[in-house]
Amino acid sequence: MGTEHVRWLAEPSLDRPVLIAGFTGWNDAGDAASSAVRTMIESWGADAMAEIDPEVFTDFATVRPQVRLDEDRNRSIVWPTVGLWSASLPGTDVILLLGPEPALRWRGFTEQVVGVAEETGATMAISLGALLADVPHSRPVPLFGTASDDALVERFELQRSQYEGPTGIVGVLQDALFRSGLPTASLWAAVPGYASQLPSPKAAMALVERACSMLGTPAPLTRLASAAAEYDARVAAMIGDDDDMVEYVARLEQMVDEADAPGDDLGTADPIDPDELMNEVENFLRDQD
Repeated sequence: MGTEHVRWLAEPSLDRPVLIAGFTGWNDAGDAASSAVRTMIESWGADAMAEIDPEVFTDFATVRPQVRLDEDRNRSIVWPTVGLWSASLPGTDVILLLGPEPALRWRGFTEQVVGVAEETGATMAISLGALLADVPHSRPVPLFGTASDDALVERFELQRSQYEGPTGIVGVLQDALFRSGLPTASLWAAVPGYASQLPSPKAAMALVERACSMLGTPAPLTRLASAAAEYDARVAAMIGDDDDMVEYVARLEQMVDEADAPGDDLGTADPIDPDELMNEVENFLRDQD
């Protein structure tokens, strides 16, 4: 694969790194996936490694560049660019990819990412996503993972996706990486549909924790923990004056608590039936078409 649209900023010495990818936009309900990757970049002090030229892949009328003024009031344009960072952690090296979902030439875009993975000797990829679902904000975030690689499914207790229908760049990139021979997993967090307008640090925290457990490295949760506590209070205040919404959330809480009751096969770590959550994903994706 080529990397003709990749601008290299550094040449880090990485040992069998794991690629972690997240995008803003369609697959990023509650900003959870992008916040998760951004948290890892900042908490790990990751170094800028490369950028993918946005000119070929971005509709600037949809994702617009931003005007910035420096301390001397000099004007500059900041383009919406997909960036890559690298970090060496206890247990593994990582490459972190973050940026807006491209609007154009997805196959050409994924070729650039596959090329980066090949040139850096990546051994696994994990993509992060978040979707809107019928889940309560006041309970643990339902999270599930899928993979096409049998070894990853068994090793990390993931599911083999049976989904058919519209997909976003997360699905396209996962397919391209897998076809290149790279074992690839995808983690998804469910965000309450009734709180879609609020960023969800709680969902981001769940994604970070699960991804880091797969990496075998400590999860940087400090920055998200306090924000997650505030999130519950913000959502509660938002719905507090709407009796119908309060009743709806109470029903969702009851469903989760009953599924999580002692003696239930699901146990405390997985209060939502994975098949039901997968159906939520499928319905969400179809609704976005």
